[in-house]
Amino acid sequence: MSSPTPLLYDTYYHIYNRGVNGENIFIEERNYEHFLNLYAKHLESTCNLLAYCMLRNHFHMAVRVKSENEILETLRVSPAIGRYARQGNLARQEENRSRKPLGSHYASDQFSNFFNAYAKAINKAYGRTGSLFQHPFGRVPITSDRQFWNVIAYIHQNPQKHKFVKDFRNWKYSSYGIILADKKTSVKRSEILEWFGNREQYVALHREWISDAQSKWFAEDDYD
Repeated sequence: MSSPTPLLYDTYYHIYNRGVNGENIFIEERNYEHFLNLYAKHLESTCNLLAYCMLRNHFHMAVRVKSENEILETLRVSPAIGRYARQGNLARQEENRSRKPLGSHYASDQFSNFFNAYAKAINKAYGRTGSLFQHPFGRVPITSDRQFWNVIAYIHQNPQKHKFVKDFRNWKYSSYGIILADKKTSVKRSEILEWFGNREQYVALHREWISDAQSKWFAEDDYD
């Protein structure tokens, strides 16, 4: 299998992956939270998280990979660099490293680091070995408003599609309700609602079921 095209800067994507051989990647309740925590650690400086849904053996998310300049600026002012603020040359060396071009594989590598960190945690916790996720992970660019709306609705409707729940709004491991709530979240709530127009249109468009035929152009493989 040929290697996929590296993730592009300043580009929206539908990202998805599942456990190798369909194996569960979320074993118990705490795994879902740990997955999101590791996302924040490895990818928050690289991507804006727009939507997610975690199911037992797979996940979906919509992200915007930031521009290279945005990422470099985030790295430049990150707490890791700030800790060296009083250490002279070391601080300058750290800052200079953060200003070098990141390269075309940077965002893809950050996702790989995220998946590897989660796999190591699961392997350690449950006495397993080897790969946890399929390789390569799925990625489809989002290039229009209509595709964006459909991707977000499709991600949130996934638990109902796979019969985990009768109503996707009741699945607690997705961002559907978080986008409507006021509590703190790493999901870019205001950006999502701006794309849909307002809260009412966000809810209304989620009532329109995204069919398998519609999803083929932004979910090249679906996971059961």
